[in-house]
Amino acid sequence: MADQEEVQNTRIADDSRSGKSDTEAVPAPPDVVELCKETFKRTAEYLRGEFEGTVDDYKLLETMNKITIAKYSEMKQIAGNVANSLQDLNEKYKSMQPFLDQIDQIEDNISTLEQAAYRLDAYSKRLEAKFKSLEKRSG
Repeated sequence: MADQEEVQNTRIADDSRSGKSDTEAVPAPPDVVELCKETFKRTAEYLRGEFEGTVDDYKLLETMNKITIAKYSEMKQIAGNVANSLQDLNEKYKSMQPFLDQIDQIEDNISTLEQAAYRLDAYSKRLEAKFKSLEKRSG
């Protein structure tokens, strides 16, 4: 291994003395040139395909975003309509509140009246029983 490095270093030293440099163009064999051209062509095709796939992905995302924006806009409008309807209902409820209070008061009065009717019925039954017992005694 050390011998190979030594030989390589000797070649580099000889090339630098003779005026040759590593950057001098050496004509490549025609088959290598053709292979390089084919490699670059196929690499370009591959990259073009990758970019087209990425562009398609971004177009899909853009379409999805537009649809989502439309849906959210629709949902916002529906929510606004629901809020307006709820506010209208609350206002109607507030305007009806005095009548609802009157209904509650009437219900309480009816309940009191019903209790009085039950007591009156019980009293009239007792009175009738007393009257019948007095009638039997006198008769």
